[in-house]
Amino acid sequence: MKNFKLNEEENELLDSLELGEWHSVDNLEKEISSHQIIAKNTLKKDKRVNLRMSAKDLEAIKTYAVEEGLPYQTLMSSILHKFITGRLVDQKAG
Repeated sequence: MKNFKLNEEENELLDSLELGEWHSVDNLEKEISSHQIIAKNTLKKDKRVNLRMSAKDLEAIKTYAVEEGLPYQTLMSSILHKFITGRLVDQKAG
């Protein structure tokens, strides 16, 4: 087995798994299918938006997107989705 360097969250997940805290889901195929439908409906993109922003901000977003391995428009959509669902966390606050 290769040695991987895990971050704090990954180490917590590994510890939890090794402690036997994870359990199989009943009717796994049905559960997967249900979540695939939810994901498809959540991620469906059916509207276009034009947005004006500074060149500096756009370049920063594009750079970050490359680092994350995402198209920049997908990253922007994800950020907006997380904001409106209350899942965007301001790390500088608090």
